Amino acid sequence: MAKLPLSFYQNIEVNQLAVQLLGKRLYTCIDGVLTGGIIVETEAYKGVEDKASHAYGGRLTDRTRVMYEQGGLSYVYLCYGIHHLFNVVTAPQGMPHAVLIRGLEPVEGLDVMLERRNMAALKPNLTAGPGALAKAMGIDRGLNAKDLGGDEIWIEDKGLSFNGDEIVSSPRVGVGYAGDHALLPWRYYVKGNRFVSKPNS
Repeated sequence: MAKLPLSFYQNIEVNQLAVQLLGKRLYTCIDGVLTGGIIVETEAYKGVEDKASHAYGGRLTDRTRVMYEQGGLSYVYLCYGIHHLFNVVTAPQGMPHAVLIRGLEPVEGLDVMLERRNMAALKPNLTAGPGALAKAMGIDRGLNAKDLGGDEIWIEDKGLSFNGDEIVSSPRVGVGYAGDHALLPWRYYVKGNRFVSKPNS
């Protein structure tokens, strides 16, 4: 097992880290059941200066508090009261950067993922999109503020990486409220991977 070291998450360049997370493997172990997949899509959120970030302008609430902790923790929140979304807290303490994990190629515990998503067969929408992958992986608020080097939810480096021409950067999804920051190309995904959410061009 090659869990990412705490030092990996301290990078203050959140966009760089969002790219570096592509190809890493995200795992959960819930009630002894292991599920995992390859991260193929991410979005960067740059703390207090990013109009799309929950911490924009230094906003500090019960929900965003974990974003201000030292990088290497999970940030899980409920979107529209329906979907849980999983984010990686990054950067040193006091700098509330985070990377949303948007797409995952399943590799471990497929039967469990299908059951959690109430699906009969593997299709890309099993784990394409942040709400879908969180449900497939059993991620909910109970996994908020967890150590990503722990035994419940963690990320490993299995040596898979992508060249620059294999990675697409595009505007983030669903952040129209962020005005001019909605157009920033801070979404990254593996070109041609079928577990990338739409739009993927």
